[in-house]
Amino acid sequence: MGKVICAGLGPGDPDLMSVKSWRAIQGAKHVAYFRKEGRKGQARALVDGLLPEGVTEHAMEYPVTTEIHFSDPEYNRVLAEFYDQWAQTLAEIAQSEDVVVLCEGDPFLYGSYMHLYTRLQGRAEQEIIPGITGMSGCWTASGQPITWGDDVLTVAMATLPEEELTRRIQDTDALVVMKIGRNLPKLRRALESAGKAGDAWLVERGTMPSQTVQKLSEIEGDVPYFSIVLVHGQGRRP
Repeated sequence: MGKVICAGLGPGDPDLMSVKSWRAIQGAKHVAYFRKEGRKGQARALVDGLLPEGVTEHAMEYPVTTEIHFSDPEYNRVLAEFYDQWAQTLAEIAQSEDVVVLCEGDPFLYGSYMHLYTRLQGRAEQEIIPGITGMSGCWTASGQPITWGDDVLTVAMATLPEEELTRRIQDTDALVVMKIGRNLPKLRRALESAGKAGDAWLVERGTMPSQTVQKLSEIEGDVPYFSIVLVHGQGRRP
């Protein structure tokens, strides 16, 4: 019997991958990874030069990304079918051999693997290897501690409704906002309403060679979906 091993790859710099994930990849006979159709896939790119000779690759290509809004029932139906099919495929491989699933960041922090994890329960043995999160890579790249003392840290998605986004920004000391992209105008308004727009930083491609760290107020135009906005905590005073 084999098992499904989900290897957290860390925030993007291959040197920040754990030794345990590296060892799993080095010994893999089967490697699976998510990607957009026609793309190499970021997770696959992170392991360039690390895969052993003769490994079998399984590219799990998303059937939709932004073509259908995530609130549309059809979006959930199509993706559920996709995850069902790949859970079945991985379970079949794991009947006889290990299969390593590559996951950027940490698998249990908004990772796509979670959708496979729940479907594989009772069908295959699983091992999850944690990874350094993308957000920790980004706040380290900013050169400032994200929290001090008793600061409360909130992690929010820019996909939230503007009113809720504003409330959560107001109610926290330190902030991480993920999934920016076309949600940037809404996020700017929420930060302005919460009085924190001047304290916000935007990190693109954290820990990667093309990394940028800029004050959000200095950014013009579009930004990638996988950017992170930070507001650093200042430490609570008695």
